[in-house]
Amino acid sequence: MMTGKRLMRTLMAVGLLAGTALPAVPALAQEDTIKVGILHSLSGTMAISETTLKDTMLFLIDEQNKKGGVLGKQLEPVVVDIASDWPLAAELARQLIEVDKVDVVFGCWTSVCRKSVLPVFEELNGLLFYPVQYEGEESQRNVFYTGAAPNQQAIPAVDYLANEEGVERWVLAGTDYVYPQTTNKILEQYLKDKGVAAEDIMVNYTPFGHSDWQTIVSDIKAFGSAGKKTAVVSTINGDANVPFYRELGNQGIDAADIPVVAFSVGEEELAGLDTAPLVGHLAAWNYFMSVDTPENEEFIAAWQAFIGSTDRVTNDPMEAHYIGFNMWVKAVEAAGTTDSDAVIDSIIGVAVPNLSGGLASMAPNHHITKPVLIGEIQDDGQFDIVYETPGLVLGDEWSDFLPESKPLIADWRAPLSCGNFNTATMTCGGATTP
Repeated sequence: MMTGKRLMRTLMAVGLLAGTALPAVPALAQEDTIKVGILHSLSGTMAISETTLKDTMLFLIDEQNKKGGVLGKQLEPVVVDIASDWPLAAELARQLIEVDKVDVVFGCWTSVCRKSVLPVFEELNGLLFYPVQYEGEESQRNVFYTGAAPNQQAIPAVDYLANEEGVERWVLAGTDYVYPQTTNKILEQYLKDKGVAAEDIMVNYTPFGHSDWQTIVSDIKAFGSAGKKTAVVSTINGDANVPFYRELGNQGIDAADIPVVAFSVGEEELAGLDTAPLVGHLAAWNYFMSVDTPENEEFIAAWQAFIGSTDRVTNDPMEAHYIGFNMWVKAVEAAGTTDSDAVIDSIIGVAVPNLSGGLASMAPNHHITKPVLIGEIQDDGQFDIVYETPGLVLGDEWSDFLPESKPLIADWRAPLSCGNFNTATMTCGGATTP
């Protein structure tokens, strides 16, 4: 007999299947445009990762406009630079919605950015599509999480290292903000539940843009010399990855000694780097440019034609924007309007192709289904896929490995309409459910 959270998940899955058939409502062509906000860092420490996401959105909008736009209207991008400044991100999110009158926003990379803008989207009832892996422990009505939750990236990566590489000691190294801290809290508990001793787990945080890695890498090297296979699970974000990997090479640490599995290093971050010291290290994502499918081949060709360079790479957050954008288009066309409330209602159950040859579906918890891939860095900056989950994994908004989160689920359909429903107490956010 299924009880609690597991039962509610089953009921959600049934609702998800039932919600896939959505009526299409035609709209008359209008002279005005539908404005799409693009909220990314084009300068500062996160520009190394986010500039390409701005370009991706311009590409997707251009492709959709060639098809006739949405509801008979052309899409108009409105781009702002949040400059790796999280209070500024909130200000510019408000500007996009209140002043520029955008109908939807695609943006942010870091969780501190997302957390900063959330109150704005809630207050103004805007829509945010967030394309990057994150720590979970959240489900907001106005946000759609198209990147990976921990059960779609971090947990499978640790399982791979333990099962395939025989790792017994763990370095959890991250940038000092909410995503690495919460992800590592989940991973630390998960490892302890698996029997890993506390002394076999080392946790380290560094600030954004950290550049002096000599002492930290020395500490990692010493930690790995205890006679047990050791790995680094990296939630280091932004341009700090460049000196981190360089210092690994300087100190002679290669993947055979202490493998690193990264959650924020993809093709874009590797472009232009000397990849020699990185070869053999790993990354966990839900998409790699090296995925061999017709859908991916077509996407890469169209992207490189748009950007005017066959050297430009693709990466996981780009695919997340691709999925989220296509879901938004399909939901708007089903609803016959860009109105936020209508789109929120119509998007649950929407399924669109991913680039790995399957379908991504939007669940009632505002997370999507994704495959999980482990890739090994090659000397050309691409990834050799060494592991893939046998099926799609639905993002778990509340971790099963934190006691306070285990009974929680999110379901944004009426009548529940709750992002933190407790299946043990049958209450939503502490209030008695109707």
